[in-house]
Amino acid sequence: MKYIKNKEQLLSHGNHKLREIAIGIVEHALAKADPYVATNKLVKLENNILYVGKQTFNLSNVGKIYVIGAGKATYPIAKALEEILLNKIYDGAIICKYGQEGQLKRIRVYHASHPFPDENGFSAAKEVLKLANNTKENDLIFSCITGGSSALMPYPANNISLEDKHLVNKLLLTCGANIIEINSVRKHLSQIKGGRLAKNIHPKAHLINLTVSDVIGDPLDYITGPTVPDTSTFDDARKVISKYKLWDKLPESAIFYLKKGNQENESPKPDDLKNHHIDTYVIVPGDSACMGAEEKAKQLKLNTMILSTMFEGESAELGRTFISIGKEIYLNNRPINRPCAIIAGGETTIKLGNNYGLGGPNQEFAMSSLLYMKNINNMLVLGLDTDGTDGPTDIAGAMVDSQSIIEAEKHGISIQEELSKHNETEILLKINDAILTGATGTNVNDLKILVIL
Repeated sequence: MKYIKNKEQLLSHGNHKLREIAIGIVEHALAKADPYVATNKLVKLENNILYVGKQTFNLSNVGKIYVIGAGKATYPIAKALEEILLNKIYDGAIICKYGQEGQLKRIRVYHASHPFPDENGFSAAKEVLKLANNTKENDLIFSCITGGSSALMPYPANNISLEDKHLVNKLLLTCGANIIEINSVRKHLSQIKGGRLAKNIHPKAHLINLTVSDVIGDPLDYITGPTVPDTSTFDDARKVISKYKLWDKLPESAIFYLKKGNQENESPKPDDLKNHHIDTYVIVPGDSACMGAEEKAKQLKLNTMILSTMFEGESAELGRTFISIGKEIYLNNRPINRPCAIIAGGETTIKLGNNYGLGGPNQEFAMSSLLYMKNINNMLVLGLDTDGTDGPTDIAGAMVDSQSIIEAEKHGISIQEELSKHNETEILLKINDAILTGATGTNVNDLKILVIL
């Protein structure tokens, strides 16, 4: 499978050799993070015995089999499960992002909005919860909840409207908070997140989570939060709101709910779900794309270093850091010799003001590096959101080299000015440096690459 749809456009200018190398690394990295392949490795059916890792299930003793889920990497998992189990699946419901292609025979596929929730997601969330409530003793439930489920499966707490939930989401996504902080709040404004979906599944059924991580460190309650116990509290959520000074911006319904939140309406903790049978498999860890990128770079005979898979903070600052490292290598061959590839991952953010254009963290990372790359002809920087949509845009990210500066100047574009407005998408499309993949079917941590020849 080829992921990058506009390869010819990306190779139409700039340093052709660098770009060929970067495209090859990206293709291999995304293939290594494929949840469909990972599911088929983990789950096997032989005669009437189902193997999930080292677990075995004699299906003669199993009640009904269900598949539920939501997220940007959910469809490939559900597809693999349906192909393995065929008509043994009694019912299923998953929620995917608009643009995710494909339908299934035994599992209902719903589509909804991301990164901001909509009515279709709300309606679909009700179907998922209804299915959970229908489970009985000895039933087997596969849950395929992956990154993006918070927006795709919205079920606001009582007296909080979907419109208010939408506003809370927007405030959290633009204030500079990381995903742990964001989800601490979102889980405490929901009837389905923070382990609440698991609590609605029959305690004597068997719940198996198959998940893909897009969170640094792969913490379970932040990657498959609705179906595992929650480690965050209302106090954590309130601290996030205070830290980012959001109290005077939140809708009244959210303020009231968060302030009155206490032990009585707290999300389920480990003791609350101790009688439920839950097993969780992280079938694709968050650093998978980085590991795949490293493997391909070595195959290409590049000196290779994974700088970190845990980058957080401002995307533009990381772009500057990458170029600083790149210049050190370019001029002094340290910390490694060129030709080389520096690889990193994580989840960087952008803090937006009141007026901003269209862009995303990986676009801003790549474009900000251009401010420091002039006249360096053998260096390329790439930033990629592995799900194929960077921020609220339809592009996956960008690759830039010194030719990108010349292209921008030809169009009379001030990189500094456009970055100050967080207006990267329009510029990157204009200079043909945007990476287009469409929905990749996976969603692990972002991928950052620096290639120097």
